[in-house]
Amino acid sequence: MSEAQAALDDRSIARDLTAFQQNILVILSEEPMYGLAIKRELEEYYGTEVNHGRLYPNLDDLVEMGLVEKSQLDKRTNQYALSEEGRRAVLDQLAWQLSKFVTEDDRADEVRELAEAQL
Repeated sequence: MSEAQAALDDRSIARDLTAFQQNILVILSEEPMYGLAIKRELEEYYGTEVNHGRLYPNLDDLVEMGLVEKSQLDKRTNQYALSEEGRRAVLDQLAWQLSKFVTEDDRADEVRELAEAQL
């Protein structure tokens, strides 16, 4: 498979993800985390409890899709990290959102200011 075909496959996978799954990828963009740390980040974002029965099946699906890598920290704790495919999926989603939002110079400036504030 060519690099271009692989990129298209990644994009189609990313576009089929739920918002919840996309949020997990964004959280893992910061750094690898164990499940409970991801759960806390999601709860902070949603402002409500995130059920284990919702989180872990979604993490398993993302691992199965090749967007997240799973490793063992110890006998009881798994760590999750964004794979290269997952990073491309996050970038693809972000590029699509920006293509819809940035329609004039003022909006581009707003996005630039947000990005600079994060650095």
